[in-house]
Amino acid sequence: MAHGTERQPPNPLLAGIAGLLKTIFYWGFGMKIMQELLDIMKALRDPDTGCPWDKKQTMASIIPHSLEEVYELVDAIERNSPEEIKDELGDLLFHIVFYSQMASEAGYFDFEDVVAAVCEKLKRRHPHVFADRQINTSEELRSAWEEIKRAERMTKNRQDHSHLDNIGEALPAMLRAVKLQKRAAMVGFDWDEPAPVMGKIEEEVNEIKQAMDESHHHHYHSRLQGELGDLFFAVINLARHLDINPEAALRETNRKFQQRFRFIEESLKSQGRDMTSATLDEMEELWEQAKKKTC
Repeated sequence: MAHGTERQPPNPLLAGIAGLLKTIFYWGFGMKIMQELLDIMKALRDPDTGCPWDKKQTMASIIPHSLEEVYELVDAIERNSPEEIKDELGDLLFHIVFYSQMASEAGYFDFEDVVAAVCEKLKRRHPHVFADRQINTSEELRSAWEEIKRAERMTKNRQDHSHLDNIGEALPAMLRAVKLQKRAAMVGFDWDEPAPVMGKIEEEVNEIKQAMDESHHHHYHSRLQGELGDLFFAVINLARHLDINPEAALRETNRKFQQRFRFIEESLKSQGRDMTSATLDEMEELWEQAKKKTC
């Protein structure tokens, strides 16, 4: 290489200054964008000039909308649609800001408090990253995580605390069942392998059959509901033992059912018919064909 054109080693001071300026720029830009969202939320809730719909909302009233946004995000992720994922994350962030604004108006906390609390929690629950605790295996990590969360529950609970405290009752039933089972397993209330769980499932099926034979019983419906609930709980427990997410498993089955059902519809349509003109046997035959075509 000719003299005068050699690449000079980077100047550490200049590189440091450049890095600092870049950090300040992105931090300032991020804060500006976040502040804009907070300001929009305040404007929407302004008693005099705000949006009538936004002004009348309460924390309780927007719960269904928040749940809908979560499911729309899940759908976008499962369809692997980056643009929709971005949009749905924004909608979800807006809801967090919405709750924080209403809490601020009531004098409870504000968005900054929310962010500070989650930062503190993440640092507390990751001492192997933000402190000097040594953790080498996944099992050690899981044990440490549960130990920290157990200590947190102890500081919150009354003297008559239970190991099952603080598992939200508003959670979807399937998710809550998993959490209850995991928490019970932490103190040894669990089987060591899946086989006994299969036995429990068979036991619950037999109890359903028995309940169905007693349709004349005064409490027939409530008993049958209880037995079905026991069966669902046992099946979820089996999924946990097999390290399968029951929600994901059921969502996949829903997808397969829809795909195969549409195959039946399209097959009949190609014959100039619809499902109301087909017998159950005909539809069952088409269902078996659909199973061979879909996984």
